[in-house]
Amino acid sequence: MSRKLCITAVDGHTGFLTAELIMTDNNFKKTIGSVVGLTLHPEASSCKELSKLGVKIVPHKPGRLREMTKALKETEADTMCLIPPTHPDKFDITSELIEATKKAGIANVCMISSAGCDLAEREKQPRLREFIDLEVLLLASKGDPSTSTGHSPVVIRPGFYAENLLLYSRQAQEEGLLPLPIGKDHKFAPIALGDVAQVVAHVLSGKGKHGFSDKHRGQLMVLTGPMLATGDELASAASQALGEELKFEDISEAEAKKVLRAQSDSDQSEIQYLLEYYSLVREGKTNYISTTAFHDVTGGHPQEPPDFFKVYAQEFHPKRSNKRRKLSGGQ
Repeated sequence: MSRKLCITAVDGHTGFLTAELIMTDNNFKKTIGSVVGLTLHPEASSCKELSKLGVKIVPHKPGRLREMTKALKETEADTMCLIPPTHPDKFDITSELIEATKKAGIANVCMISSAGCDLAEREKQPRLREFIDLEVLLLASKGDPSTSTGHSPVVIRPGFYAENLLLYSRQAQEEGLLPLPIGKDHKFAPIALGDVAQVVAHVLSGKGKHGFSDKHRGQLMVLTGPMLATGDELASAASQALGEELKFEDISEAEAKKVLRAQSDSDQSEIQYLLEYYSLVREGKTNYISTTAFHDVTGGHPQEPPDFFKVYAQEFHPKRSNKRRKLSGGQ
């Protein structure tokens, strides 16, 4: 039987890219019969684009558990990709989605969480820590005899999305700087959004006798990029890719907040999440890579930072007319 899939938050980057990949890649599309996209913003351009690809867009109206459960049942979905939406009430909305999923009896659930949530402290990094609470709500259904939800769970914890670096393209272009509040010595390993979507799509389309593929079912997958880098090393990777010198600048959290508010379309809760992740870097809690799951699930290798900067070269190329410094060997 073809799988019937529901993806939440399809107006967001992760949900949109995952849905788009499944609808355009025959390897995934052949195992998935239909895709429903749940969204708080059905009029978003991303939703209209997915609709043209064959995704059925369903408005998500939080605060109405009975209606939400009814809507999920009407999709006839047997598989849920549960992505917490970008919203100030992310925790409450996602908690309700988990409860509605249980009441609808959807057996296969892949939840997108966040790397570092287990190392976050509730008082210092509450937006990160709440992902642990959401994981607990989902995984607790494993022992609940009243529902089939939890029978075939997967939790994926992506790390810092490399695409977040695009928020600083203005500084890169005008000043040749990459300003991040991560300190000078500790490292992190940004992961490309497309790599996360690849893993999620493989999980959602994988099949076994209990639902998801036995290679994936029950797994807690932590995903980071393949290269640990300080701010200087990240700027060096960018410089190599761009053929232009880009320098890292360690800025304060207050300055970072000011930059994000000025240059990001994200709401305050997402800005807080980014600042909390940066604080984890400063505390040395991101000094690791985790690429085993990516290799095992996709059979490939995640994108290296220089390749990421090549893809987005136009976003980072300095536009300084008088201080441009060409690097030897650059393209």
